[in-house]
Amino acid sequence: MNCLFLKILLTPNKFNCIKLYKYILNNPPQARFFPPSEGVMLLPGTYKHKVAFITGGGTGLGKAMTTTLSSLGAECVIASRNLEVLKKTADEISQQTGNKVHAVQCNVRDPASVEAAVNQLVNDVGLPDVVINNAAGNFISPSEKLSPNAWRTITDIVLNGAAYVTLDIGKRLIKAEKGAAFLAITTIYAESGSGFVVPSAAAKAGVEKLCTSLAAEWGRYGMRFNIIQPGPIKTKGAFSRLDPIGTFEQVMLENIAVGRLGTPGEIANLAAYLCSDYASWVSGAIIRMDGGEYVSLAGEFNGMKEVTQEQWAIMEAKIRNTKGS
Repeated sequence: MNCLFLKILLTPNKFNCIKLYKYILNNPPQARFFPPSEGVMLLPGTYKHKVAFITGGGTGLGKAMTTTLSSLGAECVIASRNLEVLKKTADEISQQTGNKVHAVQCNVRDPASVEAAVNQLVNDVGLPDVVINNAAGNFISPSEKLSPNAWRTITDIVLNGAAYVTLDIGKRLIKAEKGAAFLAITTIYAESGSGFVVPSAAAKAGVEKLCTSLAAEWGRYGMRFNIIQPGPIKTKGAFSRLDPIGTFEQVMLENIAVGRLGTPGEIANLAAYLCSDYASWVSGAIIRMDGGEYVSLAGEFNGMKEVTQEQWAIMEAKIRNTKGS
């Protein structure tokens, strides 16, 4: 019937076959045209002799991006507050890819902790060629219930954390006359705003302006800055705080044009491209990767896709019979 069903028939692994079958059952019908492909996109060795520093690298999207970069030859350094989780992830990825992954404890909310982490990074592997600001914090809440501490917690992690990491590493790169590619992971509502996640929306918008401003200013020093705005991607950490009772996933799917959630591997492939030499002419870009969710929600008349053929016939007849302006 289509490439996805053929894929199921040709899948030798029973577990993967079951996953594909569930994919069909759990997603809107158009999703069958858009099955995820998470294999590494770039050529082997693309990141050989390159160092990548990834905040929030122990779980979720950070782990996926680290795995992809490491598989392409990068020596990765992952950072977050939880050293135990970091070490476990680093060992797992190292065994999978055969390339060393370093774990560095870092609380991005604290400039002193960032400085210590960057010192360790430089001492262990040298200044990075790639910096990915991925550390994030978020939760859903009516804005009238937000405390000053709740606001400060999110903005400190997302905006201040990205600024501390970027400025610390950037200054060292300038002094060393070394270029690098910076990437920030934000969200589609950094552009539009969104109720119930106001601290995150404000902080992510600030991160985008940080990156686009520095893309203009620090290009002369050999630095590129780009941004990925992911749509909904089901990772344990994000969904436990944004959909804690599991009621909104179906609503999200109805608003996504391709009919499915994104996957960490898809984001990782785009990140790997943007930070690679293949993208050396890409700087200051904000790339939305959301399966068409943003445009589906934005169009005033997009809800008319629910109109049946019979209803269209009635409306067309009425429109043709309308006289004058």
